[in-house]
Amino acid sequence: MPENKTFDESRSLRDEIRRLKKSLSELTPPLDVLLKRRGFRIYKKEPSEDLLLPDNKFIDNFYDMLKKYSFRLFLRDVIKHQKFFRLENVTRYATSEVTKDYIEYLRNMSLVEKLSGGFRLSIGPIKSFGETLEWFVAEIFKKEFAAEAIWGIRFKRPKVGGDYDLIAKVDGSIAYMEIKSSPPKQIYQKEIAAFFDRVSDLSPEMSIFFVDTELRMKDKIVLMFDEELNARYENPPKIMRIEKELFQLEDKIFIINAKDSVAANIEKVLSWYFRRSS
Repeated sequence: MPENKTFDESRSLRDEIRRLKKSLSELTPPLDVLLKRRGFRIYKKEPSEDLLLPDNKFIDNFYDMLKKYSFRLFLRDVIKHQKFFRLENVTRYATSEVTKDYIEYLRNMSLVEKLSGGFRLSIGPIKSFGETLEWFVAEIFKKEFAAEAIWGIRFKRPKVGGDYDLIAKVDGSIAYMEIKSSPPKQIYQKEIAAFFDRVSDLSPEMSIFFVDTELRMKDKIVLMFDEELNARYENPPKIMRIEKELFQLEDKIFIINAKDSVAANIEKVLSWYFRRSS
């Protein structure tokens, strides 16, 4: 049928674009070389001690599950109550039925085990959901955009320290992404300042400040960005809305949340950047 033909052609086109992007990526220097050219040498990356991941045979399905905002919030509560939890302890963001399915899903992958009167995490201890979220976003860059990506990176830098949550090579450009698993109320001005310090030190072609929330960014995060810009510049640039809760600064710094889809929001800012830089 014509509709099926159109769908097949669209899928073939997307596959071809992904193949071409992968070929282009292979023709440009690898990410570590691009970083070395800027004086950055990777000291550590991708720590595994706090990852909440199943065995490799489940990993693709787990990646797809992480696309669900309610599942990510559920995992945060599981980690919070990892030594012992009941259904009601992890049912803040989904119905009881959905949460029961999530618990059974983790049990089937041997991530959660049943106890008398409740459950506990089978691995760990896990400090936070942060590293698993960084892994997930890096996988989005790899799977959805055929980009080389690394997460949890540490450099030995004399002035600007700390971790870079994610750095990706997209069509020969460096993208740096700060990834916050905490809600906006637990993000502070010093974290916005650290983000700008790292952007200034690394000088990536594009930078993204991502908060894994569906709450409004304008209410707090954008205000803190405004405050930081006013502190750094005599004539600070304006933060402009792209759409909904996606914002941009001079077409190269972006503020995004998880509303609708993390992958779709990353795609929108990548498209915005490349359309305006070409």
